[in-house]
Amino acid sequence: MKDGTAQKIYYTLRIACAMCFIGHGSFGIITKEVWCNYFGVFGIARDASYMLMPYVGIMDICMGLLILFYPLRVVFGWLVIWGFITASLRPLSGEPFAEFIERAGNYGAPLALLLLTFKGNNNFKSWFKTVGINDVQSNPAVIKRVYIALRIIVFLLLLGHGWLNLIEKKSLLNQYASLGFSNTVRVAHIVGSLEILAACISLIKPLHSVLLIFFIWKMLSELFYPQWEVFEFIERGGSYGAILALWFITKPSSRYYFNNKQHAGVSAML
Repeated sequence: MKDGTAQKIYYTLRIACAMCFIGHGSFGIITKEVWCNYFGVFGIARDASYMLMPYVGIMDICMGLLILFYPLRVVFGWLVIWGFITASLRPLSGEPFAEFIERAGNYGAPLALLLLTFKGNNNFKSWFKTVGINDVQSNPAVIKRVYIALRIIVFLLLLGHGWLNLIEKKSLLNQYASLGFSNTVRVAHIVGSLEILAACISLIKPLHSVLLIFFIWKMLSELFYPQWEVFEFIERGGSYGAILALWFITKPSSRYYFNNKQHAGVSAML
């Protein structure tokens, strides 16, 4: 892509994936108590869970650092699987299903990276090679697939967070209370409704200018956690990255490029 959009998407998603897994791994080092519930899905006792958490955390941090400094294709593939598994453990441990879809950025961002760098002649050995900027596929068919994937990912993560607001998730209510709101339930319902509306817009017709608002809102809203603010913010990197990547694709210069190339099908979607 002449305007460098594909390259911007590549670096955005790569950094986003690294943030997600470094942030997630940090909670393993800290030994976040709620993780005991997720280990419990596999029948692992509480004491053993606390012993295993740092090892899982170190693995996640190493995966994040590999993405930053030595991005192997197999790491992207593993992060899709691992991100999906860890997100699935939430409803499996008794949490609302919204917790799973709200974390679509965790497994969606590395999936978008794979789509962006996938070559039709990939073989087994190629999974153990680094994925650099030269591997980015900027042809319209690939960008179209990435565009569709990002729309679904952003839809899910905004829908999930809005859903959690509507069902009055306790930690969200605590956030609003810490910000000085007295009627936290009402605030949660308003925010949830607006986020679900934003999710539908992102899926049906993601507008460039509106996506920037969603991106800013998502980043600001993740700063409201009363505990471990920095790590919570970093862990949500996949969410910010997916929205920002979608914003890059929908910018006017990208649309102009496709129109000039007369790729009518892709232009209509952009």
